Amino acid sequence: MNPEEREELARLLPSPGEPVLTSDRHDLLKDHLMRELTEQAPELPDTATAPGRRARAPRRFAVIAVPLAMAAAVVAAVLAGAVGPETATTDADAVDLLNRIAEVAAAKKTVPVRDDQYIYVRTQGSMKFSEKDVRILREATWTAVDGERAGLRRVTVLVGPPFRPRDPFSSYSKGTHDMRLSPDPNVTTFRELQALPTDPDALLEEIYAGTKGEGQTRQSAALEKIGDMLPDATLLPELDAALYRAAAKIPGVSVVTDAKDYTGRSGIGLSFKERDGRTVWVFDKKSLDFLGSADEALLDVGVADKAGETPAA
Repeated sequence: MNPEEREELARLLPSPGEPVLTSDRHDLLKDHLMRELTEQAPELPDTATAPGRRARAPRRFAVIAVPLAMAAAVVAAVLAGAVGPETATTDADAVDLLNRIAEVAAAKKTVPVRDDQYIYVRTQGSMKFSEKDVRILREATWTAVDGERAGLRRVTVLVGPPFRPRDPFSSYSKGTHDMRLSPDPNVTTFRELQALPTDPDALLEEIYAGTKGEGQTRQSAALEKIGDMLPDATLLPELDAALYRAAAKIPGVSVVTDAKDYTGRSGIGLSFKERDGRTVWVFDKKSLDFLGSADEALLDVGVADKAGETPAA
C-alpha cells in the first residue's frame, strides 16, 4: 500500500478519542490509592494508641495487611467512581428512627466523671492479617478522662495462632495481651467530647471542619467520625442525641429491619452509604440502645477508677 492509499484510508477511519482520564486525574487516583494502602498498613507498636480515638480516626478493628488483589479492587472502585458519583437518597423512615433514637439517648442520666478516672470501652471484632489469617479478638481500652495520663489497651485474641518466637505479630497471638496507651495530643479526650456543641447543625459543621480532606466525600468522613464517637458519647446523653440528629442530616441513610452486630445480636439497623460499601449501625429493637455494627460489637462502656479495673456495676 502506497502513502497516498494509507492517507485515504486514514481519512475514512474515526479519529481517536480523548483519554478517559486526564493526567492530573490519573495522579489524583494514584494518590487516593496510596492513601488507602497507607491507612491500612500495619501499626503495631508496643506502646499503643487507643483505636478509633485519633483526630483522623481509624476503625478500632481494621485490615492490617493488604494483598495485591485488594489493591486492584481499590483501583477498580476508584475508577468506577470516576465515571460519575451516585446520588445518595435518604429514607424518611430512617430519619424518623434516628430522631427516636436521639430522644431515647437524651432521656438517659448523665454519668458523673472525674478527671482522675478512665473511660472504659469493650468491643469485639476481627483483624485481617492476610486472606487466610483473620483473628477474632475482644478489646478493652481504658483512656484517661483528661488525656494527660497513660491508659491501657487489653486485647484478648479468641481465634488466632498460638504464640511463636520472633513472630512480629506476637501481640496478637492467642491469649490476652496488655499494651500501654501513651497520652497523645491527637486523640480526642472525653473532656473535649464534652465541649462539643449539642446543637445538631453546629455539631455537624464542626465535624465537617474537623474531617476536612478525609475520606472520598465529606459525608463519609463525617459518618466515620460520628461512629467513632458513639461509644464514649453514651455517657453524654445530650451529645449522644445530637450525634444521631446530626447523622440524620447526612444523605444516604436507610433502615435495615433485621440487622446483626458482629457477635450476632439481632436488632434494627441504619445503613449509611460510604466510600467502601455500606456501614450498618445496629440498635436493640426494644431499648434502641446502640449495639455496634456488623464489623464491631460494642459490649460495654463505663467509667473506671483505675486502668485495668472494670467499672462498678
